[in-house]
Amino acid sequence: MKKSDAKKGEAPPVSADRIDEAVLGLLLLGLHDGDRVWKTFDWDAMDRLHQKGFISAPASRTKSVILTEEGRREAERAFESLFTQKRS
Repeated sequence: MKKSDAKKGEAPPVSADRIDEAVLGLLLLGLHDGDRVWKTFDWDAMDRLHQKGFISAPASRTKSVILTEEGRREAERAFESLFTQKRS
């Protein structure tokens, strides 16, 4: 973000895909009972992950969702890419 943008109070453009990647990676932190993960993230991001086929429907009475096989692979890839330290 440029200084002039900050002065105007304008936020930089946001990438929904990058947010989804981060949320998917962070879902691994709440992994339990096989492929269940706690659904404590932004509802719009959770809906997009469901539309992409990575998780079960987030709009339910349960407090968790289920990662699909593809969702588990993508969550592990995103977590590795975004949050692990690279070995030198």
